[in-house]
Amino acid sequence: MADVRIESDSLGKVEVPSDKLWGAQTQRALNLFAIGRDRMPPEMIEAYAVLKKACALANNEAGKLRDGTTKLIVDACNEILEGQHDAMFPLPVWISGSGTQFNMNVNEVIANRCSQMTGHDLGSKQPVHPNDHVNQSQSTNDNFPSAMYMAAAIGVTRKLIPAAKQFAASLASHANNWQTIVKIGRTHMQDATPLTLGQEFSGYAGLIDQNVTRLETALADVYALPLGGTAVGTGINTHPDFDKDAVGHIAQLTGLPFTTADNKFTVQGSHDALVQLSGCLKTLAGSLYKIACDIRLLACGPRAGLGELILPANEPGSSIMPGKVNPTQCEALTMVAMQAMANDQAVTLGGSGGILEMNTYKPLMIHNIMQSIRTLSDAMNSFREHLLDGLNADNERIRELLNRSLMLVTALNPAIGYENAAKIALHAHRSGSTLKEAALELELVTEEEFDRIVVPEKMVEPHR
Repeated sequence: MADVRIESDSLGKVEVPSDKLWGAQTQRALNLFAIGRDRMPPEMIEAYAVLKKACALANNEAGKLRDGTTKLIVDACNEILEGQHDAMFPLPVWISGSGTQFNMNVNEVIANRCSQMTGHDLGSKQPVHPNDHVNQSQSTNDNFPSAMYMAAAIGVTRKLIPAAKQFAASLASHANNWQTIVKIGRTHMQDATPLTLGQEFSGYAGLIDQNVTRLETALADVYALPLGGTAVGTGINTHPDFDKDAVGHIAQLTGLPFTTADNKFTVQGSHDALVQLSGCLKTLAGSLYKIACDIRLLACGPRAGLGELILPANEPGSSIMPGKVNPTQCEALTMVAMQAMANDQAVTLGGSGGILEMNTYKPLMIHNIMQSIRTLSDAMNSFREHLLDGLNADNERIRELLNRSLMLVTALNPAIGYENAAKIALHAHRSGSTLKEAALELELVTEEEFDRIVVPEKMVEPHR
């Protein structure tokens, strides 16, 4: 058995592994909540380290925390932010719905590291106490949701939006390069009138641009933190300016426009800002699913499908069929998109679970939100790097399918009317002839008229 030390909390003594910085409450949680393999999102470690640092600075400025104590807490937080103590945060997602054990995990690690830095025994709570000093002017009920909002905002701004913008830029590049490639459009999975491949891809780029705008709009509410509300939103055990001072430090430390929430009761009793953000993640997932499926469909083949797009041949696609190349990046992105859509359902259910002054589904919510942010970002980067940037058009195949389409007859509508144009299309389809041959056989237009009117390149934009 590993060496242990004895730590205590308000319920008594607990054995803690001697080489760990966590304390009694963290160890109790490990013993009581051995549920699954999902750990608390690592982004919450960074968010909490910033938050605890900011609170220590605010308490110091108010004269509530001595300079030496403040410096120790700040130094310990800086080490956490550098990733030095990641292994000291072992708790699973599935703990108290308030996240109390994780807050205390952070408090205990910081306090014990302060003890270590000053030559005191681990667990001595000297010279820094996890509750009295590290958690001063706070409650889990206001600092855990604040850390959730921070983690989500940091993840969206630093990881998700940049990935989405790069994804959109790659789509836009194709849209620009392929503006002159005229192809057949499709609606209801059937032939429709022509458009350019560039126009088609401009639609995809526009989808992602719209999603970026939605995310940026949703962040406005996420930036409003409940920190300073303490237990139920009243701010008990804080000084009057603590919320503004602490959140001001958070904004400075992160470079993001965090503010103190105008109504702490609103943002502690429920977390609609995160539900809204999750909805934006779901919408982005839906857009990515559509784009990946479209590209997979347009690239299907290479000889027995549409085959208009040529995917990069990244890897062998089959263990039995030689030479097969599969749309694996499309499959990975669509699976991630489905998971993000499912995650949103969990966030929505968790967000509805606020009872009176507190929501007790916080870990569930932030677990799913951060998984969506992380995987959507990674999947977009992977798809862009390994598929989108190397995607090519098969011009010969595109021209072949365009010239075979019966829907080019739509251009004749203004000249001969819908009914006569339909007769040409049906005759061509039944007889196996071309549109031109069918039109001339039916004597509905002259050859000169057909050649002048039925020009695919002229059918991709309005004309007088």
